[in-house]
Amino acid sequence: MNETSNGGITIVGLGPGGAELITRQTWEWLTQIDEVYLRTAQHPAVAGFPKGIQIHSFDAIYEKNESFEKVYENIVEKVIELGKRPQGVTYAVPGHPFVAESTSPKIIKKAKEAGIPIRVMEAVSFLEPTFTALGLDPFPAISMIDALDLAEANFPQFPPSRPVLIAQIYSRMVAADVKQTLLEVYPDEHPVKLIHAAGTLQEKIEELPLYEIDRSRQIGILTSLYVEPLPTGTAFEEFQEIIAHLRAPDGCPWDREQDHQTLRKHLLSETYEVLAALDEDNPEHMCEELGDLLLQIVLHAQIASEYGEFRMSDILKGIYEKLIRRHPHVFGEVIVDGVGNVLTNWEKIKETERANNGVKKENGILSGVPVEYPALAQSQEIQDRAARVGFDWDTIGPVKEKIFEELGEVETAVDETHRAKELGDVLFAVVNLIRWHKADAETVLRETNQRFRQRFNFVEQKVKETGRSMNEFSLEELDQFWGMAKKSGL
Repeated sequence: MNETSNGGITIVGLGPGGAELITRQTWEWLTQIDEVYLRTAQHPAVAGFPKGIQIHSFDAIYEKNESFEKVYENIVEKVIELGKRPQGVTYAVPGHPFVAESTSPKIIKKAKEAGIPIRVMEAVSFLEPTFTALGLDPFPAISMIDALDLAEANFPQFPPSRPVLIAQIYSRMVAADVKQTLLEVYPDEHPVKLIHAAGTLQEKIEELPLYEIDRSRQIGILTSLYVEPLPTGTAFEEFQEIIAHLRAPDGCPWDREQDHQTLRKHLLSETYEVLAALDEDNPEHMCEELGDLLLQIVLHAQIASEYGEFRMSDILKGIYEKLIRRHPHVFGEVIVDGVGNVLTNWEKIKETERANNGVKKENGILSGVPVEYPALAQSQEIQDRAARVGFDWDTIGPVKEKIFEELGEVETAVDETHRAKELGDVLFAVVNLIRWHKADAETVLRETNQRFRQRFNFVEQKVKETGRSMNEFSLEELDQFWGMAKKSGL
């Protein structure tokens, strides 16, 4: 930066605490100037300023604007205007000019564009006394994030297996919003520390569980939050490292030999095992099986990276952009009325994507339904997509009538080939009825299969208890056992 003693803009940091933490360079500068503009006068160092210096602050701007973004925009504009004066301006911020300070980078950028000389004086930030208070070396890897950004998020965007420092927990309301976001990953009782007024005589550390942070009466403009890390292995990046290690020269011989094609059967198998866990409605089993499925996905991504095809970051960026693109009613300004409009709009967006990707229009709406799908799932997906563009009945009555119509055509079939075709039509019509009832055909049939297995196993057990074989029983007798199975809750 260009140094200047008159004219231009000088940005100084006031440090994290009292005037004793102001650097010698900044202190000497303050003794030479007549006035200083503060982003906020609510800072402990202000009381110790050299006598005779005229103090201005931008605190009034905070009261006139609803958002911090507007506040900072107004402050930047004012500082640029003041910097154009012959005498220039000295602008002072809490801590360091470039640590958790939004205005300084914007002022630098606009000043360069306007040709205004700039000088920045170094300072102690809030970080140094905070880490001293914690007795913590931030290296090798600590995440640092602004509380306001985290409060507005729906999910924490940092690896939970690393410690995190959250700055600017300046009110209990902010603490409450931050807590709600953190609870998406961390348990209620997770240990955290609130650091108040680090580097001042009022410095205090509160150790408490996460769920209590918004109850602290010590929270103020100099409060930060330190979150202890979760155990190793809880971050997605660590999982990627494990998979990369398995594929490395010193990794697992079996994993190193795999490619996309050899893993096909494992991907399908793990998918069905997830579905089985869903059918059981067993959260622990579901968690385990989802992990096994994720292993397959990350393994494919690692292989693709080694082959130079794509990386995990490409997968994530692709689906990230697709979700935003296909949800303009969430991330844009499109207004939709109900789920029906969402799905209709979804199909229009996909049609545009196909056109932009050079996919011929004649491939159509159904071209995206994988032929590898199980028959029931494929049937329902075909009907879903057709319905999204209006190819569907208005009421459920004709849906039911269609089933009986197709059953009649089975009866009038002239040969086995014709009958098989009509039986397929019956199944297709039944899937449509299931779809109308907002159920999933593949799921309901799989659940029925499971119930039949359990009840039939019950019947077999009852038969064994008699010492006779099943074909010694009449269907009526076996059906009595079946009724007992149903009454038992199977």
